[in-house]
Amino acid sequence: MIQSLLRHEIDLATALDTWRAFQPDLILVFGPADWLRTLAQPLATHFGHACYLGCTTAGEISAQGVSDGTCVVTALRFESARVQMTSTVLMDMSDSAAAGARLAQQLPAPGLRAVWVLGQGVGINGSAMIAGMTGVLGSGVLIAGGLAGDAAAFKETFVLDGAGVHADRLVGVGLYGQALEVTHGSFGGWAPFGPARKVTRCRGNLLYELDGEAALDVYKRYLGEHAKDLPASGLLFPFAMLGRDRSEVGLIRTILAVDEAQGSLTLAGDIDPDGYLRLMHASTDALVDGAEAAAQAALTKSSGGDPGLALLVSCVGRKLVMGGRVEEEVEAVAEVFHQHAVLAGFYAYGEISPFTGEVTCRLHNQTMTITYVTENTLPA
Repeated sequence: MIQSLLRHEIDLATALDTWRAFQPDLILVFGPADWLRTLAQPLATHFGHACYLGCTTAGEISAQGVSDGTCVVTALRFESARVQMTSTVLMDMSDSAAAGARLAQQLPAPGLRAVWVLGQGVGINGSAMIAGMTGVLGSGVLIAGGLAGDAAAFKETFVLDGAGVHADRLVGVGLYGQALEVTHGSFGGWAPFGPARKVTRCRGNLLYELDGEAALDVYKRYLGEHAKDLPASGLLFPFAMLGRDRSEVGLIRTILAVDEAQGSLTLAGDIDPDGYLRLMHASTDALVDGAEAAAQAALTKSSGGDPGLALLVSCVGRKLVMGGRVEEEVEAVAEVFHQHAVLAGFYAYGEISPFTGEVTCRLHNQTMTITYVTENTLPA
């Protein structure tokens, strides 16, 4: 495994020579849209034999920490494991479930251990996409990944696959082989405040009313002066989803967009029409502790084979809360893994992973999710 952190286009020639000599099976690319477009042709020219995919971000994560406006390229070569790409057009938000199903149907079932998926981040219902994938793959295949970002602008995100750079696609890679070990961990660190509010009207991931009042009016009242910066300020105050008995279910939902005319909020995933929502906030220390807990969960479940890749997908909302201290959550993860993994990933608009200790995939927001991939060398 090799990793390159590209800061200037002049760095690319040297990096390409390194990647060609390494002869990777899989290349992961995280960075701004301009970097994805710059890399698309060289990857197609020199690495047509390999699987490569990536997305735009709200910040890049590498072994060197957190950066912005850079491009993190991580190349992997496997001893016996196999990889296969999958990609599909996402026509619009209502197509999310069907697109997830199409994505999964392209992956042959025999030997499939895990799927790592990337989706565009603003015109998608992430939980519906996951439901579509799970309906095809079942619960025995781990699904993980994230939704692309665009530096917290919430305007247009992109993904990269073998056909180029797209604003309307889902891409993924299937991981195959008995030697592969894929573990995961996820943790938030947010705390609720204010009363639980009953969902009185919603459709999918569109929230229209809380306690019979326009959802946007309720939300603005709690945000106060922060309301003028919506939807970006919504990253600082996500919703906790509560069950029909007001019990915690462990899922957090970020606001992706607001509709002033309808008084509605667009959340990153589906809402329980009979459930409750409660506002949340966080401190840097709590978020760092959450990242450390996610890393410990992923590493503890591993059998401790050869060093691997720790794929980190953390929410842009966490990055905004932590500000200049954002490096601390990645440093906490690095300390847990120590020499057992190379870190790669990005700050996202949605995190895709099961809960710690579970197998069913979920869409998370405001959460640090970690997928740890190792390949244990098989005896000859």
